[in-house]
Amino acid sequence: MFVPCLLLLGTIGAAPPIVVRDFDCRTPLPRAGREVIFSAAIENDSGGAVDLRARLVLPPLLRLAADPPEGDAFRLGDGEQTERRWRVQADAAGPAEPRLEVANAAGDVVAAVPMHLDFLPPLPITHPDYIPEPRPVHAPFLVGAHDCPLWEADKFDMWTQILKHRERTPALGFYGQENPEVADWETKWAVEHGIDFFIYCWYRDGQGKLVKQHFGSALHDSLFKSRFKSLMKFTIMWENQSRGTAGVSDEHDLLDTLLPFWIDNYFKRPEYVKVDNKPVLFIYRPEFLVQDLGSEANVARAFDKMRAACRAAGFDGLWLLGEYRGLDANQLQLLKRLGLDCSFAYCWYVGGSPQPQAAIDTQMGYLDKTRQLNILPQVATLSEGWSGWHDEGSIWRLPPADWERLLRRGRAFVESTPKDQLGSRMLLLDNWNEWGEGHYLAPHRQYGFGYLDATRRALTDHEPDASLNLLPEDIGRGPYDAAFRAHRAALEAEGALLHRRVLKSGVPADGLVAWWAFDESPDTPVAFDWSGHRHGGRLRGAKRAPGHDGGGLLCDGGAVVVDSDDAFNVKAGVSIACWVKTDQAGQGNTWMVNRVYAGGTDTGYRLGVLAGAPCFEVPFTSFSHHLSADVLLPAGKWTHLCGTFDGQVIRIYVDGVEHGQMARPGPVHASDLPITLGSYEAGHAAYFRGVLDEVLLYGRALTPAEVQGLAAGQALAKP
Repeated sequence: MFVPCLLLLGTIGAAPPIVVRDFDCRTPLPRAGREVIFSAAIENDSGGAVDLRARLVLPPLLRLAADPPEGDAFRLGDGEQTERRWRVQADAAGPAEPRLEVANAAGDVVAAVPMHLDFLPPLPITHPDYIPEPRPVHAPFLVGAHDCPLWEADKFDMWTQILKHRERTPALGFYGQENPEVADWETKWAVEHGIDFFIYCWYRDGQGKLVKQHFGSALHDSLFKSRFKSLMKFTIMWENQSRGTAGVSDEHDLLDTLLPFWIDNYFKRPEYVKVDNKPVLFIYRPEFLVQDLGSEANVARAFDKMRAACRAAGFDGLWLLGEYRGLDANQLQLLKRLGLDCSFAYCWYVGGSPQPQAAIDTQMGYLDKTRQLNILPQVATLSEGWSGWHDEGSIWRLPPADWERLLRRGRAFVESTPKDQLGSRMLLLDNWNEWGEGHYLAPHRQYGFGYLDATRRALTDHEPDASLNLLPEDIGRGPYDAAFRAHRAALEAEGALLHRRVLKSGVPADGLVAWWAFDESPDTPVAFDWSGHRHGGRLRGAKRAPGHDGGGLLCDGGAVVVDSDDAFNVKAGVSIACWVKTDQAGQGNTWMVNRVYAGGTDTGYRLGVLAGAPCFEVPFTSFSHHLSADVLLPAGKWTHLCGTFDGQVIRIYVDGVEHGQMARPGPVHASDLPITLGSYEAGHAAYFRGVLDEVLLYGRALTPAEVQGLAAGQALAKP
């Protein structure tokens, strides 16, 4: 299916005139012997009509099941898009990397995109009444996998990173986790490969009040209502890292509100993981409780009271495990003073984007050195990869054969752990389904069931059984991504508008990257880029209002989101100019143009309001170099704002007058993140309160005279 919103997947050249916006297999995880459809969305940004030819370069494993339409030759006008399809079949199982090539009339390849697939063995389609009953196998100890419950049906943006990395596509597609049948598939796949329990990330929504959750559907709507729930154990990891909202307000909140909720809703369930009749509770940031409860001693006392409350509820106590992924003896001593039973790592940091052997040795080194420190017992964790949510930092992945080697070393480590420690009875795997951060075991496009088969072989001494590796389509069930499919269909309707070439004159054109004037008709679902450069943005809960010149963007919680583009990675400098009007003076930490987010806090640029004053930021290190004007943003009138940066100095202007400067030598750090107009990001609390209009983005520093001209009401001619 054509997804016009996708980031550029593959091109040749820095500013390609021909763009492949999508190249995909319509079946999430294909099988040999069945036809699948490959589709490609191709766009012409060349400035004129072109004759093109698209062809698949297929490895020996694959063949075309039918001739492509019209021999793959086609003509595209400027700004036009087309979707091409091919029917493909594999005659045997195995990995395959087909490639799409787009050539011009001269035969030169102008765009090329690979695809990573793992065709499963052939299997006839059957139609049983339901998913076949799982046949569990077990290791000599408990095996748990961290479970990331972010994949709710209406959280479409969570899949953005996977859309950039189609090799990660889950076997269930872009599913909604709240479906109990999804939980049954995951239970079947996990227990048949030696995984006994999931550790669900557990997010509290607001502290000091009745318990509410973010992302609770994976447990309450899915696992608890699934048919196979008795076969799958679970526990929770309290994700308390968001201070003020995800922790506790005081001891009373912990002992009388949060803990009773856990006991009644989780610990008392027969499926909850208990060792020696003691529930097992993981805590992501135990050190944050020192601030929540006032002191280390208070935390230790509270933990003792939690254990006592569990005994009063019929258990023999409570296992408390604290997350730590380093070798600082002081941090481990702190966890010990807090009264934790064990440390564990959610994942292991492995720097330098290592090769598999180095990634294996580094992880085992963490485990061995933590044991040698002999400060606090540990429960071992093994990780199969990492990318971060935005491909930041160290990026690495273990292929299934190397994952199996790591598992065998991890098994030996567990079996050599003193028998009086919890770590001798449990091994943790990172991660079942963290598709965004790039660590996942569940069946997916690139390696199929490879990670799970390796887990079964290494930890349970059972050889893989291909007959157990069923997919929904093998038994006529699914799909489970109806909401996402509908969302994608809506994106298709927006796609042509996003990349429409729209021109408006009346501002300095030298270095102009984008111009969002908000002058579209009120029912247009996108905000055009009136510079002619086709960087349109999607309205996400945003509304229009009368602007300074024509239409404007009403900033009341919604936003316009502009997909990332390399054109936004300006090098020589940057300027952001706009008109704003607000009736709310004294705003703090609100943003009207933003490209600085978690995962890229030392990249990009943004314009907003801090402590009532206009602020322009071009960070060099994380969230650094905020330049606030020495005047407040007035209320009740249109005000022109402009921030400029020339590679040396940041300047901020209000109504054409410079009101602050800051030294900041060095380039603007590149990013692959979008630009948000009207807010920090869509749906975020840090949105500008007012109306935004005529947003100009330049890849250079505007001169004082140019800024003054814009602020003086320079004619903004209509197209």
